Amino acid sequence: MVIQLRYAFPPVPGTHTVPVVLAERLKRVKPSPTVALTGRVAKLRAEGKDIIGLGVGEPDFDTPVHIADAGVDAIRNGFTRYTAVEGIPDLKDAIIAKFKRDNGITYTRPQILVSTGAKQTIYNLFMAVIDPGDEVIIPAPYWVSYPDIALLAEGTPVTPYAGPEQGYKITPAQLEAAITPKTRLFMLNSPSNPTGAAYTSAELHALGAVLRRHTDVLVATDDMYEHIYWAKEPFASFLTACPDLYDRTITINGVSKSYAMTGWRIGYCGGPATIVEAMSTIQSQSTSNPSSIAQKAAVVALNGDQACVAEMNKHFKARHDFFNAGLNALPGFRVLPGAGTFYAFCDVSGAIRNLGLADDHEFAEFLLDKAGVAGVPGTGFGAPGHIRFSFAVSQQTLEKALERLVTALNEQ
Repeated sequence: MVIQLRYAFPPVPGTHTVPVVLAERLKRVKPSPTVALTGRVAKLRAEGKDIIGLGVGEPDFDTPVHIADAGVDAIRNGFTRYTAVEGIPDLKDAIIAKFKRDNGITYTRPQILVSTGAKQTIYNLFMAVIDPGDEVIIPAPYWVSYPDIALLAEGTPVTPYAGPEQGYKITPAQLEAAITPKTRLFMLNSPSNPTGAAYTSAELHALGAVLRRHTDVLVATDDMYEHIYWAKEPFASFLTACPDLYDRTITINGVSKSYAMTGWRIGYCGGPATIVEAMSTIQSQSTSNPSSIAQKAAVVALNGDQACVAEMNKHFKARHDFFNAGLNALPGFRVLPGAGTFYAFCDVSGAIRNLGLADDHEFAEFLLDKAGVAGVPGTGFGAPGHIRFSFAVSQQTLEKALERLVTALNEQ
């Protein structure tokens, strides 16, 4: 028998090639706008353009030395092989201790999953609990990836808008109105990326009162910015305010932001053992375990001296106060004070009108072209007419950015 093979030779530039057919699911999602902006800024800088990048959501500090040393020690001690999919026991115990110490929540090892960043934690959760057609309530403004991860899981994002007049926080009435028989999950983020808004214990309790009437709805709370926080009232996680909803709440966190460990890629969650086990199964068929080296570093981060966290938070608060004041002095800009994070979420609808531009995408292009300042359009966060700036840069860089913005706006 003669078998004839068709070879796809390397394409010759300018010639037609057979199109590659991609999966239908890709039609439901879009590339992350924050990741896209980072790539564009890098390209412009490579072309020699002087761009101030205020789009990246990561601390500008180095990982604290004692944490980095733990990673180096792990390498030198040969801790470089596979671990259990769900994380090493030492790290699980450190996470359990953190939840108890900081949030008053009690978990056991089977209730903890360590993942390659909190984004994977959220992906695992959505894939584990969402069936086709299930609805996920995601208050807008939201972190850019929540709706797309829901879509990848074949769910339907429901995004009630909480605007600046209500402090960018969903009300109990809005939550009640959004719940339908198809609702499977309520996704909460506090302090919020992109707005910096944080829910008080009383506000969480009021949302909990709604959820108690809908016993089939799970709750996921993303507390990633818990320790980048400066509101007068102590930070409250959802279960701190609503402990009776323990059996259907998944609490998500990580070491990326608080410990300047974004590249180490360690996120984690605590929740009902059945759900966590299902999430671990999903993870076992994708990445398996997180980096063994990063896990050892995360143990030291969570168990060690927390003075580094307080020191970074002090700088972020000072930058928040300075940068927000400067932005609010610009024509057509309005920024509410944040309770935490390192973002300024600007309502620039007035500036867009003043410049005769169509929307926040055109405005972001204007800032990039005329001021050399990069920010992320609010549409990507479900909030048209806004721009998100990160102030996780030096004071000098923020001063320079404000000077450029003033000049660009005054020249028009």
